[in-house]
Parts: sequence; C-alpha cells; structure tokens
Amino acid sequence: MSAKLHWAAARAMAFMLLLGATVASSHAAPFAYITNQGSHDVSVIDLLIDSVVATVPVGRGPAGVAIAASQAKVFVTNPDSKTISVIDMRSRQVVDTLAAGDGPLGIAASDDGMRVYVSDWYRNRVLVFDSRVHHPLMSIAVGRAPAGLAVHESGEAVFVAERDDDSVAVIDVNSQRVLSRVTVGARPFALLYDTPRQRLYALNVQSNDLSVLDTRDLFRTGKLVPIATVAVGKAPYGAAMADGGKLLYVTNQHEDSVSVIDADTLKVVRTLRGFGYPEGIASHRDRVYVVNWMDDNLSVLDAVSGQTIKTIATGQNSRGFGAFIGDAPAP
Repeated sequence: MSAKLHWAAARAMAFMLLLGATVASSHAAPFAYITNQGSHDVSVIDLLIDSVVATVPVGRGPAGVAIAASQAKVFVTNPDSKTISVIDMRSRQVVDTLAAGDGPLGIAASDDGMRVYVSDWYRNRVLVFDSRVHHPLMSIAVGRAPAGLAVHESGEAVFVAERDDDSVAVIDVNSQRVLSRVTVGARPFALLYDTPRQRLYALNVQSNDLSVLDTRDLFRTGKLVPIATVAVGKAPYGAAMADGGKLLYVTNQHEDSVSVIDADTLKVVRTLRGFGYPEGIASHRDRVYVVNWMDDNLSVLDAVSGQTIKTIATGQNSRGFGAFIGDAPAP
C-alpha cells in the first residue's frame, strides 16, 4: 500500500472511530419525560443536550409518569381521560391506551419493569398492569384518595399514600391486599423509597413536612415504623435523591422553593428559591431536574450546590409526577 493510501485509510479509520464515539456519547444520558397537564402531551428531553427532542400527544390532563425501562415504555396517567397512555421509548409514539378506572393519578413501575401500579383516586384502589402486554392483573382496595406510589426493590410490597386518610398503606403483592398502614402527616401525596437506607419518605402537603418511615423490619413485622418528621416548605409535592444519595431534594409547591435535606442527619441544609409552583423532581448523575407548573419549564440544577444551571421550556402546566427519567435498553 502506498504511503498516500495508507494515510487515507488511517484517516478513514480515525473518522469511523470518532463517529462511533459520537454515536455512543449520544446515548450516554437518558431522557426526561415531562407530563404537561395544560397542553395534554409529554415533552421528551434529551439530557445529554438539555433539549426537547419530541412532543408526544397523550390523553387529557396528564399527570403521573413511570418508566418500564426493560420494556422500553413510558406509562402516563391521564386523570381527565381516565386512561393510561403507553409510549414507546424508541419511536416516541403512543402505542396503546388503557382504561384505568375513574381517576388514575400516581403511577410506579417495579424495578424489573414487568409491572406497573396505578392509584385510582376516585375509586380508592390500586390497579396493577402487566407492562409487557398491558393487561390488567389485579385491583386492590386501599384507603381514600390514593395518590403517590412506591415499589419495594424486592417487588413484593407496594406503598401507597392514602391522602384523605392521612396514612400510608403497605400492599402485599402476593396476597393482593393491604398488609398494614401507618398514620403520617396531613394529606400525604407523594412517596419516595430510599433503597440504600431502606426508608420511605411521605410528603404531607397540608402539614408541610415529610414523614420518614423505616422499612427494615417490613417482611418480619409487616409494618412501617415512623422515625422522624422533617419540616419543609409549604405543600411539598415531589422528592428525589441526589449527589450519590447524600441529599434529598423536596419541591414546595406553594412556596416556589425546593428544600435540600442531608439524607443521613435529616436536617434541612438549604432552601432554594425562584421556582414557579414546582411539582415533579428527579435526578441524574450530578444534576437535579425540577418541573415548574406555573413557568412551563424544567429547571436544571447542580446537585451539590443547588445552583440553577439552565431552564428548558416544556409544554403547558408541566407536572412530572413520578420517576420521569430513564432510557431504553439497547435493541
């Protein structure tokens, strides 16, 4: 091979390697799926470039969102349509619409992505769906106005906030019944499960605090044990672990703020201001993402300092109630 051809081949090989690296890096970050209650759609945001790459029409008034990554699907509750929209993560299109009682709101997926749990606000029950074929599997009676849900990492227990009963219930998945319940603050709405610490956080929107529940003896006693109450801002709505699990971020709707809590000491270390009726919140790597209902955007924060890095415009009245960040596995 001549020197000229050898150099051309080397350049071509270098280009292919660079192209491969570029393609790989394009999948280095997952996507955020933000439900927009006012525009009846979902904004799909590529977190590598912090930009909306698709807008997916769904049912009316979408609120809750859960990602079944193993199935490459996003499940969205539409309370006003009484349905769930199923979005294919690769095509970014709705591939199915499921009937879901009278008021589907909270939603969560099991860690393996095989099941999706939905709270039916008006009929006081939790619906369970097979995420692979979208068939309903069971309906479990719970307390009044069930809202947020969280799934234990074992998949054997599901936690549900019973808003109008001021309680959190534990559902035994195998027996399909409520195993126990515990009284928390006034009007619990969202739940967050902290796997490393085996804790459950219940956000109480009327008492402006969060209840910290110990789950370590759950499968021995069947009960949640209250261990602390942490005062935050007005109407806490969503929560997310950040900075490698060191910090707990909580959105405060009626205070336009976010409380940052040391997850080990359970002390509020700072309060961040300047949001617009913040609702959903999630984290990825060194960033925290706050959904602003009033401002129709997503605030991107540095997870350690809490400083706002940028904002991303979304649809109208964005909610993002649930774990809204994820990516599909490689095909």
